[in-house]
Amino acid sequence: MTHHEANMNVTPFLDILLVLLIMFMVMYPLSRRAIEAQLPDTTPDAVVGAAVPIVLTVGRGAAYALNQEPVPATSLRARLLAVYAPRPDKRLMVRGAPDATYQEVIAAMDVARGAGVTVLGVDRGPRRP
Repeated sequence: MTHHEANMNVTPFLDILLVLLIMFMVMYPLSRRAIEAQLPDTTPDAVVGAAVPIVLTVGRGAAYALNQEPVPATSLRARLLAVYAPRPDKRLMVRGAPDATYQEVIAAMDVARGAGVTVLGVDRGPRRP
């Protein structure tokens, strides 16, 4: 009686493995997405000639201040429209007071977007040592 050894044929397995490897190598570059970022201009002329930034401070209970001038919540949109209508640069820095909630800050940002602000920045306030 002769014994036959059973050998597993791995060729089809390697073929499938190579096809999958090639597919993943082709698909990986197509799946990468870029993150759009706006970096500040560091040329000396741009820094010197930069416009004074407008800062919207959001306090607790819908207390707003535009460049440290208190603005009632009911007239915030109208005030932002009046400030940004003549300005070609539609940038706004939003600073949340330590006692302001996340929802209050986001609501202020929504009002600013509705008033025509195109670039919103978040200011974390003065740095502590």
